[in-house]
Amino acid sequence: MASLYNTKFYHRDLSWLRFNHRVLQEAEDERNPLYERIKFLAIFSSNLDEFFRVRVSDIRQIKDLEKPLRKKLITKPNKVLKEIKAQVDIQQNQYGHIFNNEIIPQLASEGIHLIRHENFSEEQKEIATAYFEEQLKEITEISCNPCTQTQSVFVKNERLYLAAQTTKDEFLMVEIPDTEPRFFVFPSKDKTAFYITFIDDILKFNLKREFTKEQALDFYSIKISRDAELYIEDEFSGNLMEKIKAALPKRDTGQATRALIDPEMPQEFREILKKALDVNHTDVILGGRYHNFKDFMQFPNPTKKDFSNQKLPPLPHPDLANCDSIFNLIDKKDQLLHYPYQSFKPVIKLMQEAAIDPLVKTIKMTIYRAADDSDLNDAIALAAKNGKDVTIFIEVKARFDEHNNLKWGAIFRENGAKVIYSYPDIKVHSKILYFERELDGKTKRYAYIATGNFNENTAKLYTDFGLMTSHKKITNDLKRVFMVLERDVIVPKAKHLLISPFTTRERFTALVEKEIALANAGKKGLIVLKMNSLQDKGMIKELYKASNAGVEVRLLIRGICSLVPGIKGQSENIYITSIVDRFLEHGRVYLFGNDGDEKIFVGSADWMTRNLTHRIEVVTPILDKDHKKTIRDLLNIELADNVKARIVDADQKNEYVRNSKPEVQSQLAIYRYFKKKSIQESE
Repeated sequence: MASLYNTKFYHRDLSWLRFNHRVLQEAEDERNPLYERIKFLAIFSSNLDEFFRVRVSDIRQIKDLEKPLRKKLITKPNKVLKEIKAQVDIQQNQYGHIFNNEIIPQLASEGIHLIRHENFSEEQKEIATAYFEEQLKEITEISCNPCTQTQSVFVKNERLYLAAQTTKDEFLMVEIPDTEPRFFVFPSKDKTAFYITFIDDILKFNLKREFTKEQALDFYSIKISRDAELYIEDEFSGNLMEKIKAALPKRDTGQATRALIDPEMPQEFREILKKALDVNHTDVILGGRYHNFKDFMQFPNPTKKDFSNQKLPPLPHPDLANCDSIFNLIDKKDQLLHYPYQSFKPVIKLMQEAAIDPLVKTIKMTIYRAADDSDLNDAIALAAKNGKDVTIFIEVKARFDEHNNLKWGAIFRENGAKVIYSYPDIKVHSKILYFERELDGKTKRYAYIATGNFNENTAKLYTDFGLMTSHKKITNDLKRVFMVLERDVIVPKAKHLLISPFTTRERFTALVEKEIALANAGKKGLIVLKMNSLQDKGMIKELYKASNAGVEVRLLIRGICSLVPGIKGQSENIYITSIVDRFLEHGRVYLFGNDGDEKIFVGSADWMTRNLTHRIEVVTPILDKDHKKTIRDLLNIELADNVKARIVDADQKNEYVRNSKPEVQSQLAIYRYFKKKSIQESE
């Protein structure tokens, strides 16, 4: 496997699996409350589902390319798939151990018993029978299939099935209804003991009762993950939005990329099903008795005990929360927000103010992932309805959010907004908002540039920055970005913002080169970068050059990291940690020492090739000294984390940072930091 493991670049997909291993570590971490551990099992499962639907699908598509082109894209896709399967098998075993040997016993110690149908009491059997007859029987789809058929059996994407071999020549496929809760809580008069079962077990118990005649009948769980990519042929002709609408149903019928099968299923029956489902050995993952563990996000708690983290409600922004006019406040000083520690409400309030402010004439905005129900989007629609010149660019190629984005686009258009949908061959991933107000006969411009989506739901879960500013240098540049989106110009010619695919790579490279020049001149070179993923080979090579010149490079990488640190003559001055905790680390921050006058940037772009070359991204400098200090303070807290930080070394073993320094759990420390600021301002 030398092509996958080398000292230059760690394979991106294997690195992603190491990130998901960090999620699994949180499920294993006994310091986390019980239901938080269960949630991390659900997140791990959901992540892995998407990985197979997207990344494994991509690798399979590469296998079908001509060999010369394939060599340019990836080395030996079969080897990659084989290694992915090996790593996933290891993680699935670890997952099963955590669930069966740690979570289940701990639940039982709290009086919560997750039971199988084999352990139903007589009373529970009666309740399970009644529930099946009254609720499940009519909505449960059952098909009988010949074992020797030549045409494959179709299994819906990500849906749960039970399979049983009834005779040598036939087997049953039972689709588990998704209109009922996944878990059933048995009625209990005893308030110290509660019994919960999967709906799977209620079905197994009743199906065995119905179908078993002379021989015992065993049912086994199956789930198929299918290709989630929308392959839009000839993107440069026709209406792309309509093509995406038409392609969405195909996501449920795409090529199988994984078959999760109960490991207790007999080998003979497994071979029959592989043929019937049209999957091969590489596709099969032995995934345990139950699948779709993402359903554990709604695992019931029938007790009065609290097994979750202490709540950290978003804090009011000390300046924005109670001001009469956010525009007037931005006129005086840039405003910086950091979610979810601070509330997202000021962004909603800004749009609501704009919708009714007679001075606001123009609103322009990009939307990548919209919330389903959204006060922010309602305010956008109101602004358009009130006669503002509203232009919304909606990225309908945002994977898994296509339908919702199309819905909101239609609403905006109905209310009078100009709606622009995706461009072929490039995604608009920037998180930007632009206003024009008429003040004393002059146009005053305002901007909001963020690292996260305009989504009030994810703003409670993802750590992100948002900058509100009326700084002329930034707002003039942002106007040019929207001129590109509206196809008034081809190149934005921005001087201060970093804009992909035009200047971001070039500007970041220049900033790294300056740190190298400082180090070569005997001065201190410093680079501190925080991002979701680091994969672009060109930027990694720049960091290797910086390390060799003696620049101190400190990285905080949540997910994929293809850079290999700690290699002599290559990266011995690079140290990387990754933080996985209760909130999803999502903000991108770029700091360059600049001979003591630090330059700090925030924005939507990771250092992945797609973000630098194939997407519209916007990264802004932080110009306000107070905000620069705040971001520096937050980086220092995260760099000192020795509770939830893992070391990303050359082997990505995910060992926790452990030292004798005072304990720092960065997310809790940052919350306290902002809480202290809020108290100081109120005093």
